[in-house]
Parts: sequence; C-alpha cells; structure tokens
Amino acid sequence: MEAIPPLLFAALRFMLVAFPAVLFVRPPGNGWRTVLACGATMSAGQFALLYTAMNLGMPAGLASLVLQIQTVFTVGIAALVLRELPTRWQVAGIAIGVAGMVVVGWEFMAAAPVLPFLMTIAAAASWGMGNVLTRRRPPRDGFSLVVWSALVAPLPLLGLSLWLEGWERDLHALTHLTTTSVLGLAFVTYGASMAGYGLWNLLLSRHAASTVSPWSMFVPVIGTVAAYFYNGETPTVVGLVGAVVIILGVLMALGVLGPRRRPRPDVPDREHPPAEPAGL
Repeated sequence: MEAIPPLLFAALRFMLVAFPAVLFVRPPGNGWRTVLACGATMSAGQFALLYTAMNLGMPAGLASLVLQIQTVFTVGIAALVLRELPTRWQVAGIAIGVAGMVVVGWEFMAAAPVLPFLMTIAAAASWGMGNVLTRRRPPRDGFSLVVWSALVAPLPLLGLSLWLEGWERDLHALTHLTTTSVLGLAFVTYGASMAGYGLWNLLLSRHAASTVSPWSMFVPVIGTVAAYFYNGETPTVVGLVGAVVIILGVLMALGVLGPRRRPRPDVPDREHPPAEPAGL
C-alpha cells in the first residue's frame, strides 16, 4: 500500500481472486443471497475498513492484533442468530485469549490513532458477520465461496476508490507498479484469500463458529515470530508473556485444556435444510 491506494488495492485483490477462477470453479451452492452477503461483509467491508485504517496510520502489527477481536463478534453473533452457545470453558478461553492480545498490544495501543483503531474494530465486526453467514448456509466447499463472493467486491471498492482517492492517483498507481507491490498483491490474493480463507470457510462449514474462530488468535503470535525473522524485531518480555496467555486461551477454547466433555455435533443439520433454495 506504499504504492497503491488502499481501496484500489482491495479492489485489485478481489478482482484477481474472482478472475479467471470464476470461469472454472463451480458455484458454492449455498444461495445467491449468502454469496452476496459474504462478499459484502467478509470481503468488501472488512478490507475496505482495514486497509483504509492502515493507510490512516494504524500500524500493521497492531491492526493484525485488533482484528482478532472478530472471535468475540463471531461467537456472540453465532449465539444470537444460530443458537450455537459456547460452553463456559470456551468463553473463559476466549476471554483469556483476548486478555493476552491486550497484553501483547499494550505497548502500541497508547500511540494508536483513535479513528483507524475504531475502523479496525469495525472491520473485525464485518469479518465476524461473514463468518456467521458462512456457518448459517455452508458452501459445498470453502474455495468456491471465496471465488464467487469475490465477484461482489471489486466494483463497489473501485467506485469508492475513484470517489475518495481520485482517478489521477489510481491511474498513477497502476502505471507505476513496483515489484514489492505486485508481490504483495499476489500474496494476499493467492495466499491469504484463496488458500487461507478457502480453508477458513471450509472449517466454518463443518464446525461450530465457537470452535473455529479462536484459531485466529494465533495471528499475533505468528506475527511476532515473523517480525523477528523478517525484520529482526526482538519481542519484549511483556510480548512473550502475552503470547503464552494467548496460546493458553486458545487451547482452552478448543477444549485441549480443561475438563473433558462429550463431543457435540458441529455439522449442520442435513435432515432439515434451510428454506432458501440452494441456487447459486
């Protein structure tokens, strides 16, 4: 995003996700309304807010940390809409994981600008809504939902970019692409969206939201390790303590630590399909 405006960057990301893959990947089979809603929330809404927040001064590391509050949004919305009530142990694990994220980000939060910070929280809420929509009407496979929902995002994002960022700035960016920006765009397109979100949607189609969403709390831990090897950033003692707390919280939320309980079925009810025809 040093070379490409944030909204244009998001539009290019989802354009490349959709084309040419949409010509070869069959539709997800969970209804066109779900595909449109997932594209509006998990794709366009989340990344329009996130990338703009980063462009306005939200540090990338802190953004990846704050975005994981989607776990709370996902579990809360799923409990209200899908009646997927987490166990007390899962709630405790998520709370401990969030506390660990606060510990990790404490050093940065004091210097974080307010508006970008709130925009990142809104991006997390948009992601959480997309998670519940995916869980409510599961696709036949996670990859197809990523590809077909990506069709929703490019035109609205491009329109916002032309309006807010200006066609001259967009044209300059497209005619002065750097190797770094192209590689970054390729990574978020084929690595993060197609591979990462494809697997994420597959998990949501098979397991309860409260089982899947806590995994994202590992992002700050992985980010800290990546920053050490890539940028030589040595984690502080506070950061390491926070990482340990996050890991403990996630393991509790996933049932690895804590009292054993009878497994409950996470697979959607196939005997009582949703009223909406499968359609797209």
